Amino acid sequence: MKPESKLPFSNCTHCGLCLPVCPTYQQSGDENNSPRGRLRLWSEEAAGRLPADPWTDFYSAQCLGCLACESACPAHVPYGQLFERTRHEQASTGRFRPRLPLRLAAALLRRGRLLDLALSPLRLWRRLGLPLHPLLPPGRPALWQDSASYAAALMQRHRPNGPRVALLTGCLTEAALREINFATLRVLIENNCQVVVPRQQVCCGAMLEHSGQDGVEALRQRNRDAFASLEVEAVLSNAAGCGFALQKTLQPEIAVRDVLSFLAELGPKRRQRAANDGRRLHVDLPCHLLHGQRQGGIAPSVLDATGLPWALAPMAAECCGSGGVYNVQQPAEARAILQRKAAFLEQAAGDPPVLATANPVCMMQWHSARSLGLVNRHFEVRHVLELLDPGPL
Repeated sequence: MKPESKLPFSNCTHCGLCLPVCPTYQQSGDENNSPRGRLRLWSEEAAGRLPADPWTDFYSAQCLGCLACESACPAHVPYGQLFERTRHEQASTGRFRPRLPLRLAAALLRRGRLLDLALSPLRLWRRLGLPLHPLLPPGRPALWQDSASYAAALMQRHRPNGPRVALLTGCLTEAALREINFATLRVLIENNCQVVVPRQQVCCGAMLEHSGQDGVEALRQRNRDAFASLEVEAVLSNAAGCGFALQKTLQPEIAVRDVLSFLAELGPKRRQRAANDGRRLHVDLPCHLLHGQRQGGIAPSVLDATGLPWALAPMAAECCGSGGVYNVQQPAEARAILQRKAAFLEQAAGDPPVLATANPVCMMQWHSARSLGLVNRHFEVRHVLELLDPGPL
């Protein structure tokens, strides 16, 4: 660990306000498994008062990086930055080892759009509705047409003349959950937005940050080059974590916005539902929307536009356990966190109840509640943009 002056751990006043909002402390009751506990361990190690040991590594690896502690902290400790630096240092020295799927994904991401090609069989598998992994829901992603060509076709067909924006497609969303990007494009164009999807864009770097791997700055520079000359009002993201990562890359030079926040200002078109539609929305709020992008949530006008009755899910502002890549790196802990949150679905209103969120990775985590048997009752998981989708344009 570098000298303490490089990492300002001393900002922490040990007030304890982070404890009630920390998922791992709620689960364990262990002070070391809390933000202030980790900060103390890192600080003691940085000052040379504590040698590097497996317990520090264990508690560091337990953190989801949800950033709820940052929102609760009266001293404004930059916990997220400290955590990212610590994880990267521990990964580079072998103290933290990302799991093999994350290392393979990182290798593909560093080589451009290879992840999209590598996951093309997965898109077919999902279209066929075949079970593959608890985190992967069925869906109908386009197999070969990508979001850039689909956006160009819609723009040519409809010629909107409203705000000009760019869309961050996201590496995992584009490669595996592409139907969310297509729904996003239809919603934006229906609401008269001109949408540009630059092919030169790459992964935002969030996955590498979460897992402590090298290559983040190279990806950031490629995205600066991809978005810098577009002359758009904003770059929009439909994934809370990706949007937060891109904000760190492009702002303040280029505004980066969550799609739903941008739509709230436009006043989105409202969907009309059949009188016998028994679905009810239970809205969960992604951590990186609340605590990373510092959005207050999802605007009621946007949720009203789905045409379905809605309410915030119980514990909507608490982490679901996805934590970027946490549900891959620490699956047992992620499952325990989700089990506590998902219990309400057994008696939730709706036929069926619909768990709606604004982050594809959170969607995958919520889907696993059904595939892992944490919730026995049938329920749907949807991105809010899928519920605003007008369908084929």
